[in-house]
Amino acid sequence: MILYHSPHTRSSSTIALLHELGLFDAVEIRVVTVRRGDGSGHADPANAHPEGKVPYLVDGDEHIRERGAIFTYLCEKTPQAGFAPQPGAPGRGAFLSWMAYYQGVMEPVMVATILGLATDGFASTFRGRDEITAELRRALDRGDYLLGDRYSAADLLVASPYLWLPDFVPDDGVIKAWLERCAARESLAQTAAYDSTLIADMT
Repeated sequence: MILYHSPHTRSSSTIALLHELGLFDAVEIRVVTVRRGDGSGHADPANAHPEGKVPYLVDGDEHIRERGAIFTYLCEKTPQAGFAPQPGAPGRGAFLSWMAYYQGVMEPVMVATILGLATDGFASTFRGRDEITAELRRALDRGDYLLGDRYSAADLLVASPYLWLPDFVPDDGVIKAWLERCAARESLAQTAAYDSTLIADMT
């Protein structure tokens, strides 16, 4: 498998996932340049992603984009890691729901809010920060993590924007405690060190 990655981007959570699954040394990581929100960077012709984004996973003839899909695919490839409920297992529906909810609701709401684009029409379709906070709280009232008492790929994905944008963290003690548990994972420290090395090599 080949993962196209750029340091300190959304792709970094996929590097953390590789660490969690024991795949970091088994996947070829191709470091590419991407256009960034501050106007820096550029599209990299070496990037296989059709839109020049990251992450992008290639596994033979399979090309997978969007983190929710990549996370699900990699977890299914490594069921022995126990990092997500497999097809037919209890909790599978909740896991898939969080993968889709993150991509289809959470990230659009966060981006629209940051850019000041969250109109009434947008809110009627995607809802807003308060509804996302309520969804998180409902799940965390049932356990330490989104799927219960065990950290999973759902926590890694859903927590990632809050760890990147602390000003977006809700003023909720239960959610803050969950984020602290997520932030303490060794995989995140490993990813930060790896990305820092890449940045140093690129400058």
